[in-house]
Amino acid sequence: MELRPYQQECISTIEAQPPGAYLAQMATGLGKTVTFANLPRHGERMLILSHREELVEQPRKYFDCSYGIERAQNHSHGEEVVSASVQTMVRRLGNFDPQDFRLIICDEAHHAAAGTYRKIFNYFQPEKLIGFTATPNRGDKVRLDTVFSKIIFQRDLRWGIQNGYLCDITCRRVDIGFDLSAVHTRRGDYAPGELDEAMDGTADAIAQVYRDLATGATLIFAVSVHQAEEIAKRIPGAVVVTGETRERAAIIADFTVGKIPCLVNCMVFTEGTDIPRVETVIIARPTQSDSLYAQMVGRGLRLYPGKQKLMLIDCVGVTGKASLCTAPSLLGLDMENVPKRKESEIEGDLFELPAKIQAAADSPESWIKNIRIVDLWAQEQKYQLHDINFFKMPDGSLVCSLANKRSIVIPCPDALGIVKLRDGRQMGMQEAVDEVYCTLIRDHLDSRHLWDLALVKKWGKAPATPKQLQIIKARCKGFNTSGLTKGDASQILNRIFNEPKKRRQA
Repeated sequence: MELRPYQQECISTIEAQPPGAYLAQMATGLGKTVTFANLPRHGERMLILSHREELVEQPRKYFDCSYGIERAQNHSHGEEVVSASVQTMVRRLGNFDPQDFRLIICDEAHHAAAGTYRKIFNYFQPEKLIGFTATPNRGDKVRLDTVFSKIIFQRDLRWGIQNGYLCDITCRRVDIGFDLSAVHTRRGDYAPGELDEAMDGTADAIAQVYRDLATGATLIFAVSVHQAEEIAKRIPGAVVVTGETRERAAIIADFTVGKIPCLVNCMVFTEGTDIPRVETVIIARPTQSDSLYAQMVGRGLRLYPGKQKLMLIDCVGVTGKASLCTAPSLLGLDMENVPKRKESEIEGDLFELPAKIQAAADSPESWIKNIRIVDLWAQEQKYQLHDINFFKMPDGSLVCSLANKRSIVIPCPDALGIVKLRDGRQMGMQEAVDEVYCTLIRDHLDSRHLWDLALVKKWGKAPATPKQLQIIKARCKGFNTSGLTKGDASQILNRIFNEPKKRRQA
């Protein structure tokens, strides 16, 4: 297979690194499997670790050498390439010598901080451990700096679309009435059985979404075989594809030439299936997993003659406290600050969503919520914020607003907790926060307003002062100020008086 220039660049970059553990980010659809399958092995062995068992077999077609499997009843026998599920390999380490593999590839590497992965990494002694992930870097996820030392290659979704390797996306959001607030979370996603039960009865609404909004060849992701069958019954010509479906290749061929208008699948086309004809993807399988969501959307990102854009339709409902992945998660954006009543506004072209999220979150109720979000994030990541009143933006960056409509911005840290500043410097997130604190002490010590903000956590639970309430009522018409604390009021006033027109990075 002829490699694309960026795939060859990734391989060359990996080859140029000294021994160690490194991370490579490549968006879904850009071919990370093809890339790592073409890494030179120099006559030595490679181990591929996958989080989901269905991914263990998938890379085989890209290799022209002996290929072994370690999964369930399958055992390898000294093959040049061994593909293993993490869950199986961690129980069979005694069958291998620590020196068996010169190169270890960790697919879906955002899971690599888990204990099972760490046990495997600590057992083997490869020359290089390379993690591949398509998931956007997010400062509020588990950091991977305990496993990987450096991110050496990055090609994200925006890059893939802007450089013509992936098609653009138009996003729609439709509430189909499900309620997941009672569904438990297991291993980072909704519990399958409970999810199926919660989604029961939504087939009519999903079929209506197809009739009203779908364009051209459509792929629907259902939560179960039962739901897939119920949806297909309501769509003329639709075909159900499950793990038990035979002659899958023939079905895809008929879909590609237009004989089948719609495929409804249950966790079959999430990885490695090439169906470039797909013009609409309907996500009727709610998930909290950024990776799974990106894989589902990825089935529609390939280019195809006459295909202008992918229509991506998110079927949403009530989720309770859990965070439902929707189109913004493809760009590493969160919807935490968007009021429920404004969520329906977050649709349109993919790259228009950041501005729409920010506009929808521009309200006093969101500003109050934000300070709690920042505190929780700092606690989870074990960051000391020095009581600075940061505001967390949808892209994960932190903003400290100053007088005269200026601010200091710390960009979202990457998967290793590293911040890349505009002046070219790189530093850990805590170091960046410390630098902001020193700047405030040095340059803004005489700002009474600034010190009031820094004291939010010390007196923030006391009732808002009459003066605070007077200003807020005057500037935020219609906002209910009952029950406001000093801390809440301070956050609102900070946004009112110091919303920056011009920001400068830390």
